[in-house]
Amino acid sequence: MPQGAPFIVAIPARYGSTRLPGKPLRTIAGVPMVVRVAERALQAGAAQVLVATDDARIAGALAGRGVEVCMTRADHASGSDRLAECATHYGWADDTIVVNLQGDEPFAPPAGIRAVAQALADDDAPMATLATPIAEAHELFDPHVVKLVCDVRGRALYFSRAPLPWARDAFALSRESLPEGVPFLRHIGIYAYRAGFLKRYAALPRTPLEQAEALEQLRVLEHGHAIAVRLTPEPFPPGIDTEADLVRAERWLDR
Repeated sequence: MPQGAPFIVAIPARYGSTRLPGKPLRTIAGVPMVVRVAERALQAGAAQVLVATDDARIAGALAGRGVEVCMTRADHASGSDRLAECATHYGWADDTIVVNLQGDEPFAPPAGIRAVAQALADDDAPMATLATPIAEAHELFDPHVVKLVCDVRGRALYFSRAPLPWARDAFALSRESLPEGVPFLRHIGIYAYRAGFLKRYAALPRTPLEQAEALEQLRVLEHGHAIAVRLTPEPFPPGIDTEADLVRAERWLDR
């Protein structure tokens, strides 16, 4: 793929959420979260931006925003499964680059969206994602923070909610700080796929590790497919999962 290859951004937005019901429509400084996410995708220069949802209220919030809406089934196991329905609906060519921008990332940097698309364009893996170094021990031991390890080519070996990798000798002495020289990485939940693989992904059976860790990307690894990983060029502020996150987001905008 040439530099700056075109890409589509597809945003899965499910109304139901156990921790934050109606999350896509919760407002941040008066603007629905899903609208803020879509604005970030438009700023990244995507050739097409669409929201994949199962709820007419979300579609209504996007009216007149320059974003397409794809109404999907309500029973999808993951955002990737939801986007696979869109790939079939739109008939995207198999080599089309599709970026899955999560619907709870209202502050995703446009440079990061472009970076994950380019990571896939520069690699022959069927899927790509981003990561950022972990600097604090509390982050490594937080199960809400997804960690990953990569091989020497920059492809994912494993993702986990557990501390990864385990610095045996250093952590036997203390878990209050991180040892130097160990590549601790936090996964950023943005993905790029070729549309042909996205459709194949949805046909793959769900896997034991995917279900145990509740991490959809493990289905890809367990079935033997590669995921290219690159460092994000700009920080991704944390996504929105709770009421406290909404308060933090308001303060972040105020700053």
